[in-house]
Amino acid sequence: MTGIAMHHYVRLEDAVNSLSVLIQKVMNGEEVFITQNQKPIAKLVSVSDAPAKPKSLIKAGSAKGLIKIADDFDAPLEDFQEYMQ
Repeated sequence: MTGIAMHHYVRLEDAVNSLSVLIQKVMNGEEVFITQNQKPIAKLVSVSDAPAKPKSLIKAGSAKGLIKIADDFDAPLEDFQEYMQ
């Protein structure tokens, strides 16, 4: 392989019926674009080629202390009294 990926454009209607063939192309290093109305709407990529999500940004409790909720947050609003009766 020369490092240049082959591109395949497939209509959405055709992709539905040939998914296994398209996946095989992706596994062989080719790029597959799915189109609708002649415009690309999706790109099939190998999982190994997909960008990894940085785990350091996804951490439970990382916003602790940054958000303050007022004590009366869930108190009824005066503007809506007539709707609440």
